[in-house]
Amino acid sequence: MSLFNTQDRIIITCSNRLSPYLKMETEEMGYIPVRVFKTGVELKGSLKDCIRLNLNLRCASQVLFSLKEFHADHADELYKVLVEYPWEDILALNGYFSVSSNVDTPAINNELFANVKVKDAIVDRFRNRTGERPNSGPETDKAVIHLYWKGSLAVIFIDTSGDTLSKHGYRKIPGKAPMLESLAAAVLLANQWDRRSPFINPMCGSGTLAIEAALLATNRKPGLLRMNYAFMHLIGYEEAFYLAEYKRLEQQVHEVPGLTLIATDINEDMVNISKVNAGIAGVEELIEFTTCDFEETPVPERAGVVIFNPEYGDRLGVEAELELTYKRIGDFMKKKCKGYTGYIFTGNLELAKKIGLKPSRRIEFYTSKIDCRLLEYELYSGTKRVEKRVDT
Repeated sequence: MSLFNTQDRIIITCSNRLSPYLKMETEEMGYIPVRVFKTGVELKGSLKDCIRLNLNLRCASQVLFSLKEFHADHADELYKVLVEYPWEDILALNGYFSVSSNVDTPAINNELFANVKVKDAIVDRFRNRTGERPNSGPETDKAVIHLYWKGSLAVIFIDTSGDTLSKHGYRKIPGKAPMLESLAAAVLLANQWDRRSPFINPMCGSGTLAIEAALLATNRKPGLLRMNYAFMHLIGYEEAFYLAEYKRLEQQVHEVPGLTLIATDINEDMVNISKVNAGIAGVEELIEFTTCDFEETPVPERAGVVIFNPEYGDRLGVEAELELTYKRIGDFMKKKCKGYTGYIFTGNLELAKKIGLKPSRRIEFYTSKIDCRLLEYELYSGTKRVEKRVDT
């Protein structure tokens, strides 16, 4: 039976702290998560489900399909099990494959050595059966086999994604210290924006938050911007099924009458980069880009969401300069954004104190290895004051 119709474990990985939003996405697709952990979600399904997941998910990194789980106390045991696996039913003899791994075992101290043992087992299986072998190397744009080996537990997967899903394919010019696309999508799923009211993004940088907001509001899925996945290079892949899923994505796109998305930056080069990226994503006409200081950002009367992703200040002397910037951000939100819900994404909570507002929520995230918070502020238009629980 083809693996494309066989049910087994699916592990969807993501960046640390994104799994609650990845779970939300999978549930919206009709899946019931078996397990949720800090860097992923586990489901039950087939390789056809993996195709759907790859095309639809905004917060994911890789979609892994389990082939075999076994115990291995050393590298020779790993090889012995994998050389007996029928790789010829999955990988094309005239194809190409790569091996990735996540290894934490006392059996070896070099992850690359584990990759080589997996590659050798696959190659030797082909040579023993056919006298020939497929090509292999580091590129992840064809078939990818993934090894998870922790202690004595080993699990071999097909990585159905290949190149990471966390990059959504439109950001050809990243700019300085850009927010990863999957993180930006999770930040939007974590906040209270209804996808119809105004979305204001001062200090927009390369435009990732504004672009992801436009994609989310109009239900444009990441699969519309990508034409190659690792699953396309497996034996049994049916292009007709993929094309039908792609067409479904196209049909799900909808317009939002009166949608207002405003992105500004004081750096004209960054605004131009944002426009290029938005054009590649197909949403440039949905976003009003302006070059100006953030205090001059136009704010519609109809309340919505205003979100900042300012610098964190990771160098001596820079943090002192940013204290004034954070204070100005707070003043801007208090004076010009009454009735809105405000958000600050920052990796520096000491600087955040300069905003001069008490957050109603503190939502945990990571960017790279920096412990970050998405701070939410209720910017009342009148004198209303309500005590809110603060999440830590």
